[in-house]
Amino acid sequence: MNQTASFHGHGGLELGARDWLSDEHIAADYMLLIQDLQRDNPDLASRTRLVDPLIAHYHLRLGSQSVATRAFQHIVHDHDGNDTADFLFLPVSDASASDPNRRGSHWSLLLVDRRERARPAAYHYDSAVGYNDGPAALLAQRLGARLEPARMTQQSNGYDCGVFVLDGTRALVRGLAQRGRSGVLHLDNLVVDRLALQTRLRR
Repeated sequence: MNQTASFHGHGGLELGARDWLSDEHIAADYMLLIQDLQRDNPDLASRTRLVDPLIAHYHLRLGSQSVATRAFQHIVHDHDGNDTADFLFLPVSDASASDPNRRGSHWSLLLVDRRERARPAAYHYDSAVGYNDGPAALLAQRLGARLEPARMTQQSNGYDCGVFVLDGTRALVRGLAQRGRSGVLHLDNLVVDRLALQTRLRR
């Protein structure tokens, strides 16, 4: 079984009924989502960043200040050098950069709303509430965002946290696409679909 939140070797993008998601599973589905968003809602796509788990973990959360700053600038600026990123979606892992034995056991999701550049808000969605509070708080702090509470459906097994991150991201993007939506978007009615994810990853 693959390691949840693993940043090390794993076997491709096949996903079994109880397999834990790797960083590559998340990055691949994020790529599919941004392609769909660029086709269906190019304005929102231009203001949304789906951050690679490796960048979120190693560069933004655990990197030096200079590394984090460079990564952040690269994320938020478009090809013309303008800061167009209103929404950042960042997978959160409890994996350790210094201890190879702590390869990670849980994924959660941080949404940073930067529509008010001077007062960005970070919303932490965790399907095992409290588990990733520390890593999420540190990541929000590194991004200069105040951490706000957000509700999410709680997982009923020990292997679907990554599916909650991906389906939660998709639900939040749909919410942001609705005109006039502002403030926190709760996910306490989220129903995840592992089969749909398996199908997407085979595309």
